[in-house]
Amino acid sequence: MNFLELVKIRQSVREYSNIPIEKETIDRCLEAARLSPSACNSQPWSFMIIDTPELRDKIARSTFNELVSFNKFSLNAPILVVVTATKGNLKTKVGQMITSIPYYLIDIGIAAEHFCLQAAEEGLGTCMIGWFNEKKIKKHLHMSKDKMVALLIAVGYPKSESIRNKKRKPISEMSTFNLTDL
Repeated sequence: MNFLELVKIRQSVREYSNIPIEKETIDRCLEAARLSPSACNSQPWSFMIIDTPELRDKIARSTFNELVSFNKFSLNAPILVVVTATKGNLKTKVGQMITSIPYYLIDIGIAAEHFCLQAAEEGLGTCMIGWFNEKKIKKHLHMSKDKMVALLIAVGYPKSESIRNKKRKPISEMSTFNLTDL
């Protein structure tokens, strides 16, 4: 499949089948993430694959509470990926001080999307989760203080094969050429 077709089928999936995911499939997703570009080649990411039921349940329960339950679907994901970040290397830290741009978070987003696009190529569904209790997750995973949880990715084979229509702005509303379209 060509790249644009892949982008068109990639969508957030919140219902998963019980089909087991082979380690080699996840390894290819990790390889896609590993090859991601990053500011000054800092590669600030780390991907923790959580597939044991007890630990996966603890991590999933850290994504919702009594008031906010929209991430409850994560309880049914066969795999949760915890994407962690360090704040990059010296060059990116200096760049962030000068520009106030957190390059490491941009890099994490690129790597996570590479992971998700490869997952879509493999027939897997994913959903990035940005709402979670970082303190709980760090405790469950015995993480050091210098790392942060940047996001989670729920992964599994979709329960349904249907692709939803994407509602997106037209290109004319999200782009200009040489200021002539303003």
